[in-house]
Amino acid sequence: MRDALIAELRSESALTKKILERVPLDKKDWKPHEKSMSLGRLATHVAEIPHWISDIINIDDFDFFARPFSSHVASSQEELLQIFNDNLERALDDLGATELSAFDKNWKLRRGDHVVFELPKTKVIRSWGFSHLFHHRGQLSVYLRLLDVPVPGMYGPSADEK
Repeated sequence: MRDALIAELRSESALTKKILERVPLDKKDWKPHEKSMSLGRLATHVAEIPHWISDIINIDDFDFFARPFSSHVASSQEELLQIFNDNLERALDDLGATELSAFDKNWKLRRGDHVVFELPKTKVIRSWGFSHLFHHRGQLSVYLRLLDVPVPGMYGPSADEK
């Protein structure tokens, strides 16, 4: 399980970097809709998501009330990629150091006394670490399309690639 998660994270991270490298941060405040995240916040969020893998591995009980949310926006392409690379390397290191039995241990997400869910760490890594990343990466590709930025292919060529 550990080796499969590491291999998938490495493979998907190469695709995520392709998207992040194309984000025009000079348009960081742009939104496709008033309810949407800004381009800069969404791109930074994508870069931050691998930290969830480390948090899931290293923390058994995550309380949003005890850990204030940050809505940081990267100010440059270099900062955006550095955020992603730092979180990715930490996640890969933490995955590699995790004993196999730890993946079966439950992880709890809560807001104070309200438990949002409690599930085995393997399932949470897949949903909050991986699927969460893929979901927001897909949103980011739509933002790029709407801004007329060539969208890189993920699992084959995009309409912008031959």
